[in-house]
Amino acid sequence: MASPTQTLEFQAETRQLLQLVIHSIYSNKDIFLRELISNASDALDKLRLESLTDTGLDADTSDLHITLDIDRDARTLTVRDNGIGMTRDDVVDLIGTIAKSGTASLLAKIKETKDAAAAQSLIGQFGVGFYSAFMVADKITLHTRRAGTEQGTAWESDGEGTYTIAEAGNLPVGTSVTLHLKPADGEDGLGDYLAARKIRQIVKQYSDFIRWPIRMAAEPAAPAPDTEADTEAGAEDRGEPETLNSMKALWARPRSEVTEAEYNEFYQQISHDWQDPAETIHMRAEGTFEYEALLFVPAHAPFDLFSRDTKRGVQLHVKRVFIMDDCDALMPNYLRFVKGVVDAHDLSLNVSREILQHDRQITAVRRRLVKKVLGALKSTQATDTEAYLKLWEQFGRVLKEGLIEDRDNTDALLELVGVASTDDPEKPTSLREYVARMKDGQDTIYYLTGENRAMVENSPHMEAFTAKGYEVLILTDPIDEIWTDQIPSFDGHRFQSIAKGQVDLDDDSDGDGSDEAKSEKAQREQDFAALLAWLRTTLADHVKQVRLSTRLTTSAACLVGDAQDLTPTLEKMYRAMGQEFPAVKRILELNPTHPLITALRRAHATNADDPALADLAELVHGSALLAEGGDLPDPARFTRLLTDRLTHTL
Repeated sequence: MASPTQTLEFQAETRQLLQLVIHSIYSNKDIFLRELISNASDALDKLRLESLTDTGLDADTSDLHITLDIDRDARTLTVRDNGIGMTRDDVVDLIGTIAKSGTASLLAKIKETKDAAAAQSLIGQFGVGFYSAFMVADKITLHTRRAGTEQGTAWESDGEGTYTIAEAGNLPVGTSVTLHLKPADGEDGLGDYLAARKIRQIVKQYSDFIRWPIRMAAEPAAPAPDTEADTEAGAEDRGEPETLNSMKALWARPRSEVTEAEYNEFYQQISHDWQDPAETIHMRAEGTFEYEALLFVPAHAPFDLFSRDTKRGVQLHVKRVFIMDDCDALMPNYLRFVKGVVDAHDLSLNVSREILQHDRQITAVRRRLVKKVLGALKSTQATDTEAYLKLWEQFGRVLKEGLIEDRDNTDALLELVGVASTDDPEKPTSLREYVARMKDGQDTIYYLTGENRAMVENSPHMEAFTAKGYEVLILTDPIDEIWTDQIPSFDGHRFQSIAKGQVDLDDDSDGDGSDEAKSEKAQREQDFAALLAWLRTTLADHVKQVRLSTRLTTSAACLVGDAQDLTPTLEKMYRAMGQEFPAVKRILELNPTHPLITALRRAHATNADDPALADLAELVHGSALLAEGGDLPDPARFTRLLTDRLTHTL
């Protein structure tokens, strides 16, 4: 004989929590179905496991599944599973009381936070996603029977403060949750959950990879006009149920069981890319925090790779349940082109982006994912140079952002860098290859930044390096200005801009450090001392120093910076970002063997007070500025001075 129905009250704190769940926490009401399907999937998992460990359990596991049943006339949606089910005590413990302990502290935390996403995560931690169904339902009816028992349980509540619970007979093993739905209301975010297309869309978005089939019962076919309904038997003409989810969670299968075609199809599905991926990374981690990951490196860069509004990150799933599309906590900004899925086993379904950003386990997962991606790129670089150079052409600029953002992986990223070089007019070189080609005695990696290759190759700074056969890296990406300024060396070899500091190639390899050479150098310094001193005074507003150059062979002059100075390009970049600071004065270097400079020295020695000399000094400085692609402070004045000088020569 069935026991009478009991009506029980929720505790005061539990009622407050329930109202928060229903009215305040979830911004997207569609997720109620995700929560119910996830619960049903867990019940199926538990039955499968218990049937393997308990040989005495009389349970049919031949067709474990979840069924969604729409009844338009009754305005109900039922989520039914044939999983482990619950006893009466289970229902009271897991559903009737919402949270077994800590309800008061949970309420306090939710009231303290002003972030709805963080509050939603707190709710998820207490395992009450079931109650999100009250967002869309006026009443919920639950029927359940645990495997291995004969007696079922019925539970019902309108979410207003009480619930009823009673024994129920003739129930199949499993659980059914029937939602008595509220009317659709677009303004309140309530969808039409009696529409089959809406249910399909929600399942596809959130639960497509659940391992068990999610079937939607076919709606009753309309009776023919001349057919009398069999009301006595309640017979309905229903078609075959429709399976809504693909169940193709490739990441959960061993790599040996997945074909390349399946990987490519899955990549195209999640990335909306018509090409196959260049790299596929399939991994599984076990231990204190279990997860699977399936990552892809595209073959080409997306059109919005450098757009400020570009969404980045990979899909996050929890036990095959979709959580979010662009989980940036799992992938750094410089790997924003990587697509894929991470399926974590030990996270809450309602974990927020804010919680993920500060979760130590997620941080550990991110570190391992980054190392896997960089390792895959390094492997391609070592085994298929042509394929890697194509990847570098697509993603090199964004990968170099990692040299600034990710100090933990600086060495790995430096190994991947591919840059233009004077060694080859077309093929980029790696830093490792550059080091292997360095001259005997050379311990410095030389580079020069500029707007394009032609400008760098024709720069006056290149002259001595070209003449003496030194290889120079040609860096033309704006970000090259930043990372070379922040990273001191590669594999023990110092980076040196040939447009900064003192450069004396005689000391590097040719051994021309004889007493005679030193004597000649000292004599030159003495011969030009007066001119250099005069130029420092004359050009004091433009330069901080004037000196003789060892890097020029054919040009008359060039501008260089001190070793720690910002380059003009970097200075412009910081100003464009709103960072104002005093202009950095450069150093003017003169070629002591150039006819113009030797003539200027003689003219100054003859008549240091000649006003035309000051104009000529300004022209020398302006020419050096133009040669490196700089901007003249007063182009009109420079043009007038140049025109006057040319006129006097005719």
